[in-house]
Amino acid sequence: MSSVITCIEDLRVLAQKRVPKMFYDYVDVGSWTESTYRANAADFQSLLLRQRVARDLSQRSLRSAMAGQDVAMPVAIAPTGLTGMQRADGEILAARAAKAFGVPFTLSTVSICSIEDVAEGTQGHPFWFQLYVMRDRKFVQRLIDRAKAAQCSALVVTLDLQISGQRHKDLKNGLSAPPRLSLLNLLNMAGKPRWCLGMLGTRRRTFGNIIGHVEGVDDMASLADWSSKQYDPALSWEDIAWIRRQWPGKLILKGIQDVEDAHLAVASGADALIVSNHGGRQLDGAPSSIRALPAIAQAVGRQIEVHMDGGVRSGQDVLKAVALGAKGVYIGRAMLYGLGAMGETGVTRALEIIHKELDLTMAFCGKTDIREVDASILLPT
Repeated sequence: MSSVITCIEDLRVLAQKRVPKMFYDYVDVGSWTESTYRANAADFQSLLLRQRVARDLSQRSLRSAMAGQDVAMPVAIAPTGLTGMQRADGEILAARAAKAFGVPFTLSTVSICSIEDVAEGTQGHPFWFQLYVMRDRKFVQRLIDRAKAAQCSALVVTLDLQISGQRHKDLKNGLSAPPRLSLLNLLNMAGKPRWCLGMLGTRRRTFGNIIGHVEGVDDMASLADWSSKQYDPALSWEDIAWIRRQWPGKLILKGIQDVEDAHLAVASGADALIVSNHGGRQLDGAPSSIRALPAIAQAVGRQIEVHMDGGVRSGQDVLKAVALGAKGVYIGRAMLYGLGAMGETGVTRALEIIHKELDLTMAFCGKTDIREVDASILLPT
């Protein structure tokens, strides 16, 4: 393979070579038949761009704002679980890259590095925290308090993981963090020396936001037992109202796919919502995020900031999402491919690729300011 990295696919191929199979598959997986996972990316391709010529393109700007934060482009790093298993200390590395680039980083509840680790690793630079609402509301309250103490500037509450979609690859691989030392896992890891050396050099190998922060959970066995009982099928909008009272900063609700739920998100007092199907990892057969986006943006876009994630692999995808009403677009897998391939440098490279593709594509469509992009850049379908 050429050593020149020109696109997100190059990073994906390199990550597949460098990351142990169970953790690469954790990223590159959807639920059941993976039809929604595939549609998330494929449906972007059906949107055709309207090329314009002979326009003054000499001065262009991608600067924008997301949830009140100035950003170098309307892109944020999505919350992704087990990021620190793609590369040692992965959440810290990705947060540093995001800070330097000028885009938000969102830390997952089920991260390997803890809230405090990331705050220390970024020298207190504000980042966003994603919250899973567990049955143990005292633990949820402590998570919120820890996010406040770390000066997180937004809380992203995920609504679509009350129960978990079945992901066949994870079950077959026996996914765990740290990985179980079976013969197959040892043989696979033996071929990933860079990954192994990194993991040997860090103390962060399990769920940093949970271990040591829940009474009775102090090892992998007790964590597995606790986690299996913690996702809350009773989560309701009353819980969101409670969180709104606890959290004084920006509140973002993730997992909206339906216009009716978008109206409920507005009524909850949230500052933004994310049109998302959890990367195709929950309800297989649900529409792609880019297909769900226009109706939601049209219905509530004047009342609440509408963001989206799912299937974004290029700056062109970002531009199409902005054209259909998104004020912010999240990258998860694209960032993880960069991290797995090249660590912090790879995350920076992923952001650079998306920024350049976004800038050039916007220019080809005759626009010079991302804030002026609308559906007029797309051909009618």
